[in-house]
Amino acid sequence: MRNPVLDWLLEESQPSMRYLALTELLGRQEKDQEVQAARKRITRIGWARDILDKQAHDGYWVGEDNLYRPKYIATNWMLLILSDLGLTKEEPSIERACEMWMKRFAAKDGGFDSSVKGSPKYGHLCITGNTARALVKFGYADHPRVRRAFEWFVKSQAELGGWSCWNYGSGPRGRNLDSWEPLSAFAVYPRQKWTRGMKLAVEKGAQFFLERELHRQGDRYEPWYRFHYPVHYYYDLLVGLDFMTALGYSDDRRLGIAISLLKEKRRPDGRWNLDSLNPDPESSQGRWDKEHPRRATTPLALEEPGKPSKMITLRALRVLKRLGEPTPDNEAGRE
Repeated sequence: MRNPVLDWLLEESQPSMRYLALTELLGRQEKDQEVQAARKRITRIGWARDILDKQAHDGYWVGEDNLYRPKYIATNWMLLILSDLGLTKEEPSIERACEMWMKRFAAKDGGFDSSVKGSPKYGHLCITGNTARALVKFGYADHPRVRRAFEWFVKSQAELGGWSCWNYGSGPRGRNLDSWEPLSAFAVYPRQKWTRGMKLAVEKGAQFFLERELHRQGDRYEPWYRFHYPVHYYYDLLVGLDFMTALGYSDDRRLGIAISLLKEKRRPDGRWNLDSLNPDPESSQGRWDKEHPRRATTPLALEEPGKPSKMITLRALRVLKRLGEPTPDNEAGRE
């Protein structure tokens, strides 16, 4: 039987989603003719094409002097999204942007941080995690600067596991669930490249999240229970489930509450909605933006909040597949 949700994800109008559904949900290999055809179309139509159309010839978006601001439309944010859409450095425009990104963001201590003038001194946890993850997905896993970033995660981790965004050369000063980016980077970093220190860092970091069941930290924080895209540096329970299941913790019972929420949010038609864009209106940044409209961030939307989302649905089904729930076979695309 055909599966209507998979048919929807496999539509030709968004080749990124088609490519990811074919490979991540249906298990097709890169040599598969339909996979190759979908990959070639990613730069021709759809979300990736729309973003690439706004790229300057030199590789940046919006402005060359600052690759991080304005949030969330400058180069840094565009590359994070493009890394999620199946592009690699084989695309010249991606390679050109990534070379600039690495050169400008590489910090002297091995991490990454945004910088307008010169090389930053210290890596920033969230920026290092996001940049390293995206660069691996773009095909830079063997680049020396990427390798140093993963070594930096080990050095910057708190003794009992977890990380804090605000280290800046003073050593780990705390741990919080919002500092999820190192684990998401390790989730895509080839295991054969992990050192013993990296393995221990992942184990400690995973236990930090599992001990808190992906959500227990202080008072209930509503944005964590809504699903967002683009993610940027924000956390929610789908973000947590994605990297924890990718790291191999699908059988841990402490994921139970997050898994229940994921299933509860599934629509009767089998899809998931995009609950909100980041910054979430109830987040501290969202409230600040409302109070300071002239200095507010610029949200970027691929899809409309409150409606079925291909990106959220793909990520949700990817998590469920890792949890052992079968993805129905689908003959779409085999005509």
